[in-house]
This record gives sequence, structure tokens and C-alpha cells, in this order.
Amino acid sequence: MSYQEILKQYWGYDNFRGIQEEIIQSIGSGKDTLGLMPTGGGKSITFQIPALAQEGLCIVVTPLIALMKDQVRNLRERGIKAIAIYSGMSRQEILIALENCIFGNFKFLYISPERLDTEIFITKLRSMKVNLITIDESHCISQWGYDFRPAYLNISEIRKHLPDIPVLALTATATPEVVIDIQKRLDFAQENVFRMSFERKNLAYIVRPTDNKLAEMTHILQRIDGSTIVYVRSRKRAKEITEHLNNEGFTANFYHAGLDNAVKDLRQKQWQQDECRVMVATNAFGMGIDKPDVRVVIHIDLPDSPEAYFQEAGRAGRDGNKAYAVILYSKADKVTLHKRIPDTFPDKEYIKKVYEHLQYYYQMAMGDGLGCVKVFNLEEFCRTFKHFPVQAHNALKLLTQAGYIEYTDEQDNASRILFLLRRDELYRLREENKETEMLLQLVLRSYTGLFTEYTYISEGALSIRSGLTRQQIYNTLMTLSKRRIIDYIPQRKTPYIIYTRERVEQERLHIPKMVYEERKERYETRIEAMIEYATSENACRSRMLLHYFGEKNEHDCGQCDVCIERKRNSSIEVSDFESVKQRIVELIKEQPLTATHVVQRVGAPKEIAIAVLQQLTNEEELTLKDGFYHLHT
Repeated sequence: MSYQEILKQYWGYDNFRGIQEEIIQSIGSGKDTLGLMPTGGGKSITFQIPALAQEGLCIVVTPLIALMKDQVRNLRERGIKAIAIYSGMSRQEILIALENCIFGNFKFLYISPERLDTEIFITKLRSMKVNLITIDESHCISQWGYDFRPAYLNISEIRKHLPDIPVLALTATATPEVVIDIQKRLDFAQENVFRMSFERKNLAYIVRPTDNKLAEMTHILQRIDGSTIVYVRSRKRAKEITEHLNNEGFTANFYHAGLDNAVKDLRQKQWQQDECRVMVATNAFGMGIDKPDVRVVIHIDLPDSPEAYFQEAGRAGRDGNKAYAVILYSKADKVTLHKRIPDTFPDKEYIKKVYEHLQYYYQMAMGDGLGCVKVFNLEEFCRTFKHFPVQAHNALKLLTQAGYIEYTDEQDNASRILFLLRRDELYRLREENKETEMLLQLVLRSYTGLFTEYTYISEGALSIRSGLTRQQIYNTLMTLSKRRIIDYIPQRKTPYIIYTRERVEQERLHIPKMVYEERKERYETRIEAMIEYATSENACRSRMLLHYFGEKNEHDCGQCDVCIERKRNSSIEVSDFESVKQRIVELIKEQPLTATHVVQRVGAPKEIAIAVLQQLTNEEELTLKDGFYHLHT
């Protein structure tokens, strides 16, 4: 089948969007390819279609477990065989999943980067017929990126086992230096980048300075109708703002990683079906959310990077109609962002102390640990050793990046079962207990694939259909598991610590410069870029974001708060604006000038002169050095 026919058969679309087809043609012809597509650009189709067009399996590396599960579910609903492997699965589950990839005619294996260099995966990989390697969130492979994950560096090792298999790298956020680094780290045969413009012509970027964010948020929601996301930094704040909105007469709910899976699914469904207008959420909400008619995204708390902001703001207006991305900014936000620097990068001595306390927590002997997987309770750990949770969490993240452990965030794994008896053996089994017999039959009718792979189940759904309580279902499934009729893994929500090397003495613990000092410096740079974006009164918001991501844009958006204010305050015509630009360039040709000197000599209103200076700087016609504007050379 042609790519177009596959698109129509499985997705029901007649035509590709944007640069989808160009990327598909490139990777389909065997070329290593990097695709830069903004949030909502349809990245998944660019690897799913070429993988379906040829024999074999596509390996998809992604760090987002929630998105992984969501895509596997969506593919299966389309009749496409897909499976996932991630932290927290038992060895038995992983083994069965890998065997299915070899013998079960599966088309997609989603895998977290941390599982790539395990002995079991490397062994089974040799027997797989792989047609494509896809790297989602590929900016994570770059130490210049805002979300570096050291496990991504294992991908180049995998390429040595699959030397003739092309790689498709995808990301929605990459600065020019990250674009170069991704291709280098993935051993691209030659540079090959497809860029979709990050400009969102229907999305108005607004920064609203205010000392009363709740009142301003309420005002915005009264003025603009439609589905809304409000992003906040903490779980506590999400709940408080939801209560405020409900008291003001809006239908609102909150969402964060600490909620039960069933609660998250229900709230997401209510919001997507417009039963609830406002979702107040931490950054846990959004990945895999495909609601096209979000009219407003409001940030009550300032994100710590333009990359994070651009992704979250980009969830507004995917239907192409007018939408708004609003930051509510107060002067205290600048202080709060700067405070995140020592929280995110605590002192190295503190990191060593957390590492040592981890050994006491698990009673880990010197030289032991390699390969050990431990359930981890951050709250209990901090209470025991008197740590603040934020700093301890980030210390563990840095220890992960330094290669000593793998610290996985809280994961919500639904219950799953695998039948250990063959179907004919099961039918010969006579259960004396009628409830057990009824539940077995209900499970067999409700789910597929039970005899070949671990299958997610919902005790709640089984309870509704059977009339049994959740506790009765749990007890019955545990009994069947003990009798080796099934393998039942109940739902468990917990982080893990996985030792990637043996325990070392505290004084021998080494946090490399590239993990700590260099990443801290880049983190500070991103924070300053975010503060500059929020406080700038002269530059078009859209152009600032596009410039950050290396996209040259010759026009202002005309709809952000800066552009609207410029139109309101200025009666100067476009032709006059251009003449001011020309006059400034002529003045600076003669000698470098400060902004004050330009305003004094150009003969135009101050706000116009400043706006033109900012535009010329954005377009890289001028550069600012030591307070003086120079012609760009």
C-alpha cells in the first residue's frame, strides 16, 4: 500500500499535514532524519506510516510513559499490534513482551531509554526484524537541551547492533545548537533536518502584569469563552485555584501526577467532553492530550524555560481558530524563578549526602547494588533523614544524570494479568466457587491477548459488570495468582530507584562538570530568557519565541499584547516606521550609539525608536554590546 492509502485506511485522513509527507518520504528512503514539529503538529504519523508500509518492527524510544501507554492503546484500537516496555515492569513481563516482538508479528515496540542497555533487551534485539528506530523527545539526548536524559546516549550503542536501520528523531522544542547536537549524538550519516514553522498565526501571546492573579484570571475567563487550561507549579496550588474558580461559578477541576489513574481518566474525559470548562493542572497534564478547541492557556506561575512554555502554550487553538496563551506576571515571579536555581542544582556536598543517606535507607553494603531495583518513597526518605523534598528530588535527578542510579518519577501502573494455563487447560478446569468461575469468564470476555501478553485490566470496571466489590475481585485474582492459573500484578503507584552501578564511597562520588556546572549555567540562561520574555515591553512576543528557536521571522504577529499596545499608542504609518528604521541604520553606520542617543537623534517618538531598535536587533541587523548598538557584521 502507498503511504496515502495507509493514512486513509488507519486514520481516515485524505491528506498529510505540514511537513509530514516530506519526513515520511525521507525516512522511507532510508535516510536518517530529524523532524522539528511544534506541539500538535502530528509527529506520531511520521513514523507510524513508514513503519506500517514495510515488514518488520519499529522501535520507538520515548521517556513519557503516559504518552507511551496512550499511543499503544490508540494503535491497538486501530487494529495495529503494539507493545510497551518501561521502568517498573517485572522481568517476566519484559521477557514476554520481547518474545512477542520476535514471534508475534508486532509492528511497534515503545521502550523507555533506560531499558535500552539491559542485557535482556540487547540479547532479544538480535532476533528482531527492525525496520525503523524512532526517537521521540529527541532533545533529551543533548546536554544542551532543557531536559537532558543520560539514558538517551545508549541509542547510539543500539545503532551498532542495527547499522543499516534508519533513525527518525522528533522534537517540538530545539534551539539551533540542540538541532546540531541531536544529529551528532545519533550518528547521522549526514545532516538532514525538516523544519515546520513554529509560528502559530491564530495564537495570541499575552503577558498581563498583575498583583492579583486570581482576579485577572477570573476577568479573562469572563471575557473569553471556551475550554481552558490553567497551568500551576504545585499540586496544592492546583487544588486551591480550582476551589476559587468553582466558587466564582466556573466548572473547574484539577489534575496532577498524584491522583489515582481512574480519577485522572475521569477528569480528563469530563474536560475533553466539555462537561468541565477549566482544567487547573501541573505540567503532568498535556502529553497525549489532543483537544483541538482549547481557547485559552493561562500560566499563573512562570515556567522556567521558553521550551516548557512553548509546549504548554501550544496546546491552545490546535483547531486553527483564534486562541490565547496568557502569562499572569508579577514582580515576585522573578524572585521565585531565581530561587529555583539552588533548588534545582543543590550543592555538590548536599548531593553526596543524599547519596550516602540512600545507602542507609536501603542498608546497601559497599560494592553492592548494581542492577538492584528498589521501591522508593520520597516523603518517607525525607522524613527519615530530614531533607526538603524539592532539593532531595533534584539531587536524585543529578545522581541519575551522573550515572550512579536511575530515579524514576512516580508512575501509575494499572493492574495487569497474564493467563499461565493454556485456553484448553483452563476450560478443563472446574471451579467449585461460582464467583471465581463467573469472574474468570468475565475477564476472558472483556479482554484480549490474555494468553500471550500482560493485559491491563480495571477492577472497577469488572466490579460494575460482575456485581462483586473491588475487594472481592482483588482477593479472587490474588488466589488465582497463587494457584498459578494467572499472574496478577495489582495496581501500584510508586517511584523506583534502580542502581546502575555498585555503591561507591562518598568521597569517590564524582558529579561531572557537564552534568552540574554546565547544565546549571544553561538552566540560568533559560530562566533569564523566560524573564526577558515576560518583562519585555517592546518586542513582539511571537518573534521573541521564534527567534529563541532559531527561526528568522520578518514580521510582527500584530496580535500579542506588545503589538496591540504599539498600534494603540502610535499613529505613525508603516511607511514612516520603515523610514525610522532606515534613519537609525544610517546613524549607527557613522558610529555605535546607545539607545538614549538614538532616541535623541532619530527625530521620532521614543516608543517608536525603541520598538525599531528591538526589531533591528531581533532581525540581527544590529547587535548590542556594552550598551552600544553596532551594525551586525
